[in-house]
Amino acid sequence: MNPVYITFGLYLVVVLGLGFAAYFATRNFDDYILGGRSLGSFVTAMSAGASDMSGWLLMGLPGAVFVSGLSEAWIAIGLTLGAYINWLLVAGRLRVHTEVNANALTLPEYFYHRFGGDNRLLKIISATIILIFFTIYCASGIVAGARLFESLFDISYGSALWLGAFATIAYTFIGGFLAVSWTDTLQATLMFFALLLVPVMIYLNLGGMAEIQAAIDTAAVANNKNYGSLLYGTTVVGVISSMAWGLGYFGQPHILARFMAADTVKSLVNARRIGMMWMVVCLLSAVLIGYFGIAYFNQHPNQVAILGGNSEQIFIGLTRLLFNPWIVGVVLSALLAAVMSTLSCQLLVCASAITEDFYKGFIRPHASQKELVWIGRAMVLAVALVAIWLAQDPDSRVLGLVAYAWAGFGAAFGPVVLFSLFWRRMSGAGALAGMVVGALTVVLWKRTGSALYEIVPGFVLASVAIYVVSMLKPVPPTVAQRFDEGKRLYQLAD
Repeated sequence: MNPVYITFGLYLVVVLGLGFAAYFATRNFDDYILGGRSLGSFVTAMSAGASDMSGWLLMGLPGAVFVSGLSEAWIAIGLTLGAYINWLLVAGRLRVHTEVNANALTLPEYFYHRFGGDNRLLKIISATIILIFFTIYCASGIVAGARLFESLFDISYGSALWLGAFATIAYTFIGGFLAVSWTDTLQATLMFFALLLVPVMIYLNLGGMAEIQAAIDTAAVANNKNYGSLLYGTTVVGVISSMAWGLGYFGQPHILARFMAADTVKSLVNARRIGMMWMVVCLLSAVLIGYFGIAYFNQHPNQVAILGGNSEQIFIGLTRLLFNPWIVGVVLSALLAAVMSTLSCQLLVCASAITEDFYKGFIRPHASQKELVWIGRAMVLAVALVAIWLAQDPDSRVLGLVAYAWAGFGAAFGPVVLFSLFWRRMSGAGALAGMVVGALTVVLWKRTGSALYEIVPGFVLASVAIYVVSMLKPVPPTVAQRFDEGKRLYQLAD
């Protein structure tokens, strides 16, 4: 049997085993959605990193650098800065404020209780935004997994679609948040070592940095490009747009959920150090894979056919060329891990929005914990089936929305989260206005065809809307008092 099949199979068995282990550790809905707020520093950090960096880290970023050079690295710089600020300013505060506000398990529930618990429209709009964008995100993840299985196992797209989706759906359905977090830790570790290993192997294969740079210079002359410049082929607007990706972190529900699930505020300090080290190494390695790949295929032009004309296949192509089949299976499991870790988080956030914010919020307010857990599991399955249906056609126009889903969450939720944690004067009406303005600006700005990334105007206009609307009417004393209590407890815990 092909060694790749064996290593892939072992990886999937371990992932499902973690799912069953988490099943027996899940006692109530809090456990299923946030793991009972019990995650330590290491699991919090690795889970946040893995849920953030999808297949884009191993395919999209190296592919972009391979085509254009280091000018594509601005997005990595922006993401690093945004993630660090998010860990520093948002993580601990959100952990405390969500607990103060009725032990909120989801962002919509947090917004609802933070602003008085009398504006159900705030919960409905925020949960709806999550469902729309994340269902599309899930479809994209299923397509990415299907393409991987299709290329590796030489099976039809339809078969690969179900095979690729099954394992992720299974362990998320069975084990909930704990399963997702534990498997994320495994998957983040796999991604870390795979991303380190590939550029090291290219370096050794080509003989050192001098040979690599000489090959890149030769390729630059042949293709009339400057691969080594951060500014080549870009503009001020382009740099701003790439850096602005970092703004998205403040509003990503699947990443913020990791902060909410930490066992203590102090554990988030260590988690920040671990998470940022992981992120910097992974992003740097992904950039180097694309950059060194230019040199490798300049030296071995007869092997470029392995990419099939698709630059995003560079990680897969180089892995197949540089390693024996047993190692290929392990390294490519990291690519599957990147897809599965993000998809599982998105499925769980969607399920929690339906169960906590719609089912418990409007249909069965007094539902038992056991009932909520099983409704949550059913919603994981339901969202997954909708995503699979959307993914049936990999070229479906709906998948194009994924390009600005990050911006949609960043603009709709980012300013609301930041203002809610730092501004006592913010009102529920201001939060609703910011959410709607941010989301609509992203959608409408995209249609203008502007070179400026839509998260920039979306984030700015949402912030303006929050401030203006909040200033129109004083907030109730209870809302201000709840903010003060959260601030006080954070200062005690920090």
